[in-house]
Amino acid sequence: MLLGVNIDHIAVLREARKINDPDPLDAVSLVKRAGADQITIHLREDRRHINDYDAVRIIENSALPVNMECAIDEEMIDKVISLNPHRITLVPEKREEVTTEGGLDLIKNFQRVAQISKQLKKENIELSVFIDPNMFQIKMAKSVEAQWVELHTGHYANVYAMLFSNLRYTKHSIKDLALPRDALHVKLGQALEQIENSSKEANSIGLKVAAGHGLNYQNVKAIAQISEIIELNIGQSIVARSVFTGFETAVREMIDILK
Repeated sequence: MLLGVNIDHIAVLREARKINDPDPLDAVSLVKRAGADQITIHLREDRRHINDYDAVRIIENSALPVNMECAIDEEMIDKVISLNPHRITLVPEKREEVTTEGGLDLIKNFQRVAQISKQLKKENIELSVFIDPNMFQIKMAKSVEAQWVELHTGHYANVYAMLFSNLRYTKHSIKDLALPRDALHVKLGQALEQIENSSKEANSIGLKVAAGHGLNYQNVKAIAQISEIIELNIGQSIVARSVFTGFETAVREMIDILK
């Protein structure tokens, strides 16, 4: 199982005070030393965390492949292609969201994504699409000639949190999931089955399968046991753990779980 470490939340911490510390670039060598396989960053249109200067320096200095997430906006695509990352992962964006919620709709955006796919082929940059675990979306990913799908695990993570953590007792509880425990157990099984079936389908038609969003030290094991998933991209939980353990240790602890 490959691990891509998303270092966006290091930049989130920096931007909380609008200063120059901590620097996301400092995390890159620690990710490599800990034994992870990839750096993942998201250059958002609003530049709320990673900015252009970060992206340039990370791509120029990383000894690991860089997977760059971005929206399908023409200006963003041109910008990210100019940076020449190893892979570009297309994600949906809404200015009002706290983090990316849900996958990119490839049916609605088919023509635009197909056009981007052609651009990336000319530049020899891999294309990944961040989609919900849905059979129709997977078939569309194959149709636009993506090399990767990254399955959105947010629903699974949300159900898990409501079932096994104290989230239900906080102001951040998920109202749609305010259900009895037996109902949540059923939903968790359904969410996991959907991810597993989608992974099998994607793998069967020649797509490489990654997964991510909301994964942490508690809920990741079941996802990592799906054999068709070969890569996980995880960020916030690693950065959060690093506050108490140090960043390199936090990455190593996640790698140990994935073994």
